[in-house]
Amino acid sequence: MKKKVEPTAPKSGIMSNKSGQKPVKKSPLKKTVKDACYKKVKATYDIFPSAYASGAIAKCRKNKGKK
Repeated sequence: MKKKVEPTAPKSGIMSNKSGQKPVKKSPLKKTVKDACYKKVKATYDIFPSAYASGAIAKCRKNKGKK
């Protein structure tokens, strides 16, 4: 026996609370982390973002954890 599936509302950028009072808006963009390593590498490399720059950020962040 198949179960009946209720139609769902179309997906959009607005979500409703569980209590159904006010709609909650989703943030479409996430903010990036701009720490000391990010600023240092961005100042060093002419072409940003690039594979070399992202590798340099990862290397900088890895070394900061040890200190």
